[in-house]
Amino acid sequence: MKNITFADSINSAIDVAMSIDKKVICYGLGTTDPKGIFGTTKGLEEKFGNERVFDMPTSENAMTGIAIGLAIGGFKTIMTHQRLDFFLLAMDQLVNSAAKMHYMFNGELKVPITIRLILGRGWGQGPTHSQNLQSWFAHIPGLKVVMPSSAEDAKGLLLTSIFDPNPVLFLEHRWLHNSTSEVKEGDYRIPFGKAKKLKNGEDITIVSMSYLTTEALIAANYLNNFGINLDLIDLRTIKPLDLSIIINSLAKTGKLLVLDTGVSICSVASYIVSKLSTENFSLFKAAPSILAMPDVPEPTSFALTKNFYIRAADIAKKVLEILEIDNIN
Repeated sequence: MKNITFADSINSAIDVAMSIDKKVICYGLGTTDPKGIFGTTKGLEEKFGNERVFDMPTSENAMTGIAIGLAIGGFKTIMTHQRLDFFLLAMDQLVNSAAKMHYMFNGELKVPITIRLILGRGWGQGPTHSQNLQSWFAHIPGLKVVMPSSAEDAKGLLLTSIFDPNPVLFLEHRWLHNSTSEVKEGDYRIPFGKAKKLKNGEDITIVSMSYLTTEALIAANYLNNFGINLDLIDLRTIKPLDLSIIINSLAKTGKLLVLDTGVSICSVASYIVSKLSTENFSLFKAAPSILAMPDVPEPTSFALTKNFYIRAADIAKKVLEILEIDNIN
């Protein structure tokens, strides 16, 4: 175990995968730049050569088509787009080709592609550089969607993604790249569909994903000072989704708050609330709640972004509202 950044854990996972299997290749815009996509691909070209690690022209649709062809030919591709928003140019390749081939060829054809997409908030990113579209991808049969929140999970989940026989969307929040945690060395893999409980409590269940897990931890620690204890569940994978851990927690607390980095309408959070409300209604002691982004484009200016995003204070305030606590001083 060693304490490394989220970005270094991504780099380590790619390094391990390429060392294990010579048919693993890594490419994308900025892969071989000096900064190496926030440090995640730094040094890989020097170690594995430019036939396995290389940059690409700015043509997202073509890049994805090449990845599909390589996958059919037995290669495992790690393809990176520095902004999720730009990858939307390749949705036809993703949805109508990569996602459906395993089904259309009766399981005989596999498409092992890991698509790394950088997403997330931040001053100056604006409406076309900061979208969180995990619910889009989760809606498509044949795709898996991964959203790690720690360096440890990033490495374990990325290695699982790379060696999965079919397409995986690996979504990295840009605010997590410099975060650190203890990470195992070598090859270790975290299975899909297994959420992780980060806090144990009796008062309320909070379900989170990606960077919002960081904010939720801050809120949980603050509330703990006032005797409010919560179950905090980090989803880790959006599809497959681990509902069982949420149901077990809800049976204990009876109260639910789901956090989502995407907009609230048709979100992962709304699906979770809908699923639990229709199939486990008797477990609720209070109406479930959601904290997600408003149904408007994300602003660019600092003045507008200052209070636009969900923060720990918003989470703590919502918890108090659900618990019907007016004052904790």
